[in-house]
Amino acid sequence: MCTIPKTMKALVAYGKGDYRLEMEYPTPVCGPDDIIIKTEGCGVCAGDLKCHHGAAMFWGDDVQPAWVEPPFIPGHEFLGRVVELGENVKDFKLGERITADQIVPCGECRFCKSGKYWMCQPHATFGFQKGNNGGMAEYVRYPKTAVISRVPENMCLEKALLIEPYGCSKHAVDRAQIRNEDVVVISGAGTLGLGMVTYARMQNPSKLIVLDMMDARLEKAKEFGADIVMNPGREDVVGKVMQLTDGYGCDIYIEATGHPSSVQQGLDMVRKLGRFVEFSVFGEPATIDWSIIGDRKELDVLGAHLSPYCYPFVIENIASGKLKTDGIVSKMFPVEEWEKAFEYASGKYGDLKVAIRF
Repeated sequence: MCTIPKTMKALVAYGKGDYRLEMEYPTPVCGPDDIIIKTEGCGVCAGDLKCHHGAAMFWGDDVQPAWVEPPFIPGHEFLGRVVELGENVKDFKLGERITADQIVPCGECRFCKSGKYWMCQPHATFGFQKGNNGGMAEYVRYPKTAVISRVPENMCLEKALLIEPYGCSKHAVDRAQIRNEDVVVISGAGTLGLGMVTYARMQNPSKLIVLDMMDARLEKAKEFGADIVMNPGREDVVGKVMQLTDGYGCDIYIEATGHPSSVQQGLDMVRKLGRFVEFSVFGEPATIDWSIIGDRKELDVLGAHLSPYCYPFVIENIASGKLKTDGIVSKMFPVEEWEKAFEYASGKYGDLKVAIRF
């Protein structure tokens, strides 16, 4: 057992845009049911960026209350090695490599008791509330109810950092209920969208079409299994999908951009009685004509939240190479360079997944 210092390096969020690197932040204390890990790395999510920028869904506004509870340590795409175990913890050992679902379920609410833990009513999560600090710190505490999975020793960090995002990708695609005869459109080929592409390819749809505004991402989507790629900035993607489907539209549309225009695009593109899956976190409201959903097309509109029961499959298939990961994690920065990590994670330089490494 290693000696854990009383203080650690940590990025701490105190308010909108008020993120500070603390060099001597208190190390988490291990309770009788807790596990303390030493962090290997933590991915920077689009949600982390939107939170940092002050999006209302995190910090609240006149319509919605604040969801975050500062001061907190951001980051939910992280993993590490066990360095301390509470006296009641029997299932894990020192030195094991582990990760956990973003949600920290209470275990007591209606959703938890029915097995739908990812919709836990209190909805504590890593990386947004001070009670469950995230992975942009040297050490993290996993409480008793954390949903923990083991990470293979031989899985490189670049691949292991994709467990959480690919878990979310899998859940979104599962919600779509893809069948072999379906024409599927995935809008957005960022990290999460590409995770959807490589998993959707395993479902063997009739056609897998991917849309993105960046050609490099479209090339990666083809590498990961897309049949057809299109750039909405240059092409009439709605018209082309209609042409490909004899004027009916795609069977399934999965929205993974977080941009309001992609929502309208999908509603125009999906066929009558089709299925629309909304995955993204939006920085601003998306306004659409709801009569398209009801009177005009009678659509199934589904949401996708987090990654319930997905980690075991994702870990196994990343390890085997069935889920493609090459080139997704493009840069890693030390926590001292967190501002640069956030800047590159925005995609302005063409990066997909950027991470902080310890």
